[in-house]
Amino acid sequence: MKLDLNLLPLFLAVAEERNFRAAADRLGVTRSAISQGIRRLEDACGMALVSRTTRSVHLTEAGERLLNALDRPLSEIADALEFATAESEPRGHLRIAVTSIAEEFLSGPLIASFAAAYPLITIDVTVTDEEFDIVAQGFDAGVRLGEVIEKDMIAVALTAEQREAAVASPAYLAAHGVPRHPRDLMHHRCINWRRTPNVAPHRWQFEENGVPFDIAIPPHITTNDLRLMLRLALSGAGITFAVEDSLRPYIETGELVPILQDYLPPFPGFFLYFPQRRNMAPKLRALIDHVRRRRPSS
Repeated sequence: MKLDLNLLPLFLAVAEERNFRAAADRLGVTRSAISQGIRRLEDACGMALVSRTTRSVHLTEAGERLLNALDRPLSEIADALEFATAESEPRGHLRIAVTSIAEEFLSGPLIASFAAAYPLITIDVTVTDEEFDIVAQGFDAGVRLGEVIEKDMIAVALTAEQREAAVASPAYLAAHGVPRHPRDLMHHRCINWRRTPNVAPHRWQFEENGVPFDIAIPPHITTNDLRLMLRLALSGAGITFAVEDSLRPYIETGELVPILQDYLPPFPGFFLYFPQRRNMAPKLRALIDHVRRRRPSS
């Protein structure tokens, strides 16, 4: 499709306003005209220039290149458009926000194999448990549990179903006894997780006879670091609670003992999520395909 340079002012207005309605007001056109114009420009490029959700608008890497070129000679603008339309090996800078409990993604092999397969893509992984709009913060994708992903996102399964597990060291259980019901945890030393300093510690979620319930455990120790929770539990400091995948190596060696398993049902696992599928950048498409190829069978 031939590029229509008359669409560049629409793109520039959106890039500077970071809002489709504000761009429309600035140019004296309808919001629909802005949306259709950007879509035509993206279709001509074959790549998204603007990442948008119901909450925010942000330029993609190709969009940033085009914006930076618009105040330069026409030859450089043409080079930027050529970059956007090039059907070449996936390349560019890929930014991913990943929750700290996504063991499958953060364990190493998945990222290492992706980096080896696509040497022209540089990868920036931010490990964070803060809740924010990945588009507004300039990320290409995120990894979180499926139940907390916004409804306007596209999500691709990264893992099978997950379970949480309550565990303690054999020494702790020998000294303090084994809780038989989640209510018994109120009388134990517990190591709990807090996402950020200004939020309450994580409520431990259980199910009994098909009815879910949660307990606000009064923690003896609280941290936002999963590794510290593990080290403390291994040292006999108390009972901790985390996604089973993160604990499995220690359960298999007997260093940690799972408890209350009858009260811990499975739930949807981790997903790679992103804001849109239309005119997807090759670097993101490459990551999605890589995740799908490596996903373990359920």
